[in-house]
Amino acid sequence: MSTAAVAPQRKKKEASIRSLRVAADRVIDMGTNPGCAVFLTRGLRALTRLAAAMPAAALTEAAAADTDYAVLVAALETPVALEEFQRHDPLAEMRLRGLEARQRLLAAQGGPLRGEDAAHLLGVSRQAVDKRRRAARLLGIRVGPHRYAYPSWQFSEDGVLPGLEEVLHDLRHHDPWMQLAFMVNGNLCLEGRVPLEELRRGHVAAVRRAARLYGEQGGA
Repeated sequence: MSTAAVAPQRKKKEASIRSLRVAADRVIDMGTNPGCAVFLTRGLRALTRLAAAMPAAALTEAAAADTDYAVLVAALETPVALEEFQRHDPLAEMRLRGLEARQRLLAAQGGPLRGEDAAHLLGVSRQAVDKRRRAARLLGIRVGPHRYAYPSWQFSEDGVLPGLEEVLHDLRHHDPWMQLAFMVNGNLCLEGRVPLEELRRGHVAAVRRAARLYGEQGGA
């Protein structure tokens, strides 16, 4: 191989090593927190075992995902990962399926917004958005410590989708994930129609009736 051909490969390898060292330094810095150290140690052990077991092509494909979290999900969906799950934790595959289902719920109907983006749309402060979420006037899904994602479908040109606050009030006894599932899935009380779409059509009373029956027999 010519020197000209080797040089780009060497630069690419050096760049990869630099990125890995930056990530490793960040892990070490965060590891000064005892609780974080345990989490990172166990997580990295699992990750390195998985990386060693995965074929190169599967690693490349997973690494091409759009976000860091998507890289992890893509890797965990590979046959090698599923085999590892079954060997070390028979319930792990089921947990992964649950994670995928939640991701689909969040991505439905336009995907989520950050709290800052929700505040900008409503013309209020971030603190005001948090206050509305705590009062069950906005649907916020916890996605990390002190971080919430706000499904974008609940916002309209005039602020919040008409009727949403009333429906969220009727769903107040359910956790946010169940509230989200109610809004974006077909509902038997609405003859299989999606509550969100019915709310957009102005059928607030019908959606509220379905919300009050949600979780009861025949009300899913």
